[in-house]
Amino acid sequence: MRPYQIDGVWYYPKAQPDYDRQGLASWYGGAEQHHRTADGEVFDMNIASAAHTTLPLPSLVEVTNLDNGRQIRVRVNDRGPFVRGRIIDLSRQAAKDLGFYGVGMARVRVRYVGPAPRGGYAATSRVRSVQAAEISSVPF
Repeated sequence: MRPYQIDGVWYYPKAQPDYDRQGLASWYGGAEQHHRTADGEVFDMNIASAAHTTLPLPSLVEVTNLDNGRQIRVRVNDRGPFVRGRIIDLSRQAAKDLGFYGVGMARVRVRYVGPAPRGGYAATSRVRSVQAAEISSVPF
């Protein structure tokens, strides 16, 4: 995994088996539709996927919306977000599945699950509600 630079900031992708963070998620789509992702897949905003600055590509992560308890597993196949304070960008479909498409951003927990299988969007999204006790909320 090679370091890369965006807008003067260096990013250092690496294996992070214990990655478990809380922060802000945003979603992307439109202009990126049908373009190649950082790992060479074709982006489809109608399939749940994600972008992360430093996790290995492709990876699986579990994302929990801390405001409504919805949870989804998504394939990380792109790089981003490159906006300060955001920890993950999700496709439009993933934002819909997590219930924040209309508001644009959400407080989330992102947990690394493991490497994703090669060969595209083999990992399908799964949404479920979790008990409030399972969510450890940290103020932002």
